[in-house]
Amino acid sequence: MDGFAGYHSAAAKSVPAARTVMDPFHVVHLAAEKLTLCRQRIQHETTGHRGRTGDPLYGIRRALNTRAELLTDKQKRRLWEAFTAHDAHVGVEVVYGVYQRLIDAYEASGKREGKIAMYKLLKSIKSGVPRELPELAQLGRSMWRRRAEILAYFDTRASNGPVEAINGRLEHLRGIALGFRNLRNYILRSLIHSGQLQARINAL
Repeated sequence: MDGFAGYHSAAAKSVPAARTVMDPFHVVHLAAEKLTLCRQRIQHETTGHRGRTGDPLYGIRRALNTRAELLTDKQKRRLWEAFTAHDAHVGVEVVYGVYQRLIDAYEASGKREGKIAMYKLLKSIKSGVPRELPELAQLGRSMWRRRAEILAYFDTRASNGPVEAINGRLEHLRGIALGFRNLRNYILRSLIHSGQLQARINAL
């Protein structure tokens, strides 16, 4: 499940013998949110405004959320230039490093290696984070509280990723239904979407 405490409480009450596993997607997403908040805060503190074209931190907003192994040479260069453009940008670089270490732990070759890497990461940010990085401090506290559920993934490899994908597709279909008047037309549009035929039709 994700990090919402309500789901955890309901599951614990309904199936107390079940083991809770915090899904990797939601763990990484939580870290990405804190990285974005850190970037936005430092952006405003150093420039006095929200991100604009030409601002170093604004220009790397997408590259920051990309796995290091997938970055192009151009993206790597832009990251380095942004990190070194201002002394205050080191805060973004630190949180970015934690984000990448989190991804690396999930990508470890073995369960034991991944679990050890994740535990070391959680322990390193649970306390003692500089006050200049409140986003990282909050992330560390939150993840340390849920460490048992985060680490449980490496024992079970349980993930609701496939369910999330199906739910996303269903949500899109629900959007297609908004305001429809012709049931036959709606059914056809849903079938086209489900079969991923839209691109082929557009190419005709």
